Amino acid sequence: MAGFRSLARQVRDPRCDLALRRYSLRKCLERFAPYGHRATWDHLCSRHRFGPEDREPDPARLVAALDELEEARAVWLAYEEQFAARRRREKHDGLRRPGWIDDWHRRTWGGNGIARCDDPSLHPTVPLAEALRRLITALEAGPGEHCPVCAGDAIVWRPDLSNEPWFGPVCTRCGVVVPQAVLTPEALALAKRGRRKELASVA
Repeated sequence: MAGFRSLARQVRDPRCDLALRRYSLRKCLERFAPYGHRATWDHLCSRHRFGPEDREPDPARLVAALDELEEARAVWLAYEEQFAARRRREKHDGLRRPGWIDDWHRRTWGGNGIARCDDPSLHPTVPLAEALRRLITALEAGPGEHCPVCAGDAIVWRPDLSNEPWFGPVCTRCGVVVPQAVLTPEALALAKRGRRKELASVA
């Protein structure tokens, strides 16, 4: 199975058939897809102006989309190195029990769904790398009141997410499933109250 870098070389190779270059970019998302596969693809298509089903997109736009994906991947790999170093220090100091970040990190193994968007058509508009930097900053800073990616406060609790953790707070402005630990107890309670109001209005 080809790795991310091998696929990236195919995307950039002008000797490759255009359909193969597009296919290789799509396959890159099986190795790294910060918003989830479908939402990340929709994001790249929107930002670089080629259709999700376009079989012959402009090669320059494909490469620009790959550049954005690679920059985000570099941000994530740097974070993973820091994370691994921290866990080694903690284990050396006798702290064996994983914390909440470890549980979140387990679900994002390999870079899939780091800032998952449950609705593939609703995702942040900023570059992928910037979205990840904002999320990582929030993880390191501790709980806050707003979405760590877009700073929105319209966060609603969803009990029916399509991927693990299957439930949680979702930013209705940018679509990110917000890690619970980056929100204060008050912000989480407000999100859950918003869910109850939503159900009451439907009833």
